[in-house]
Amino acid sequence: MKILYGVQATGNGHISRARAMGKYLAKAAVQVDYLFSGRDAAQLFDMQQFGQFQVKRGLTFVTEAGRVNYWKSVQQASLRELRQDINSLDVSSYDLVITDFEPITAHAARRAGKRSVAIGHQYAFLHAIPQCHNNVVTQMVFKHFAPAQMQLGLHWHHFNQPILPPIIDEEPLDVAIQPQQVLVYLPFEDQQQVLKLLKPLTGYQFCVYGPGLAIDSDGHISTHPPALAPFKADLASCSYVLSNAGFELISEALQLGKTIMVKPLQGQMEQQSNALALTQLKLALSTEQLSTEVIAQWLQQPHSLNQVQYPNVASAICDWLLAGCNTDVSALSQKLWR
Repeated sequence: MKILYGVQATGNGHISRARAMGKYLAKAAVQVDYLFSGRDAAQLFDMQQFGQFQVKRGLTFVTEAGRVNYWKSVQQASLRELRQDINSLDVSSYDLVITDFEPITAHAARRAGKRSVAIGHQYAFLHAIPQCHNNVVTQMVFKHFAPAQMQLGLHWHHFNQPILPPIIDEEPLDVAIQPQQVLVYLPFEDQQQVLKLLKPLTGYQFCVYGPGLAIDSDGHISTHPPALAPFKADLASCSYVLSNAGFELISEALQLGKTIMVKPLQGQMEQQSNALALTQLKLALSTEQLSTEVIAQWLQQPHSLNQVQYPNVASAICDWLLAGCNTDVSALSQKLWR
């Protein structure tokens, strides 16, 4: 089998899912070519697993200080280039096209009538799940941004819908848990403002990852640029996770039993809906505004262990793909949630 795998590279969660899926596809000796869009190639890191991959401009959102800037998002979009990339992408040699909310591969497969499967959290929003600030426009985006013949939506709970548990790129690390260690990943916020908020909280050790940060240490705060291996190590050893409300990191944190607080990206319906779902499921706290006081209250209150054991979804999807997708999504969903 030969697969073209498109990945929305705006957030690291899509890439993390592709890492997990790629390992099982490689074990099955499937030939996979990868295409990433939504981020400049120079900003991608630790991509050796994907071999000789393609990078396209695609579409993405511009964020500033924790909020989506829709005007700049429209300004930087090049629909002509997107259309050219879709029309010029040759998918004729592939048996299957997979898209993780990546529009070029998705629409190229549709144009060519090629068999296609969509995998990702965004496709869960095509079902009746907790949603915040949903409207006609957001539903059009979820339905038409990166469509496929079959959609595998992912979420932390099934909500009585035909969706799957999260795909987690998990390689268990045998590390000691540090009771006062906090992993901070707020890439859409002003990083210097985040550091300023954490500085008075000297009773905790903060490992802060974010764009533009250098490897440095200042007492109880260490900073790091985005990097896979050290991030995974700090995630394994920390007790707390403070992050935006992206899907993949929260999934890994839940699997590891971390205490979580999220600050959803303002103006981004998916993250605000994620925060709503987490609070409804009593899996994490959410705040609309970060402050030293809010963070301190979260760290100091009693916490119960919110560890969730998810099945090996990547392996199950790989088996399902290799079997020709011969069972419907509802049956696959029921099997995995059991």
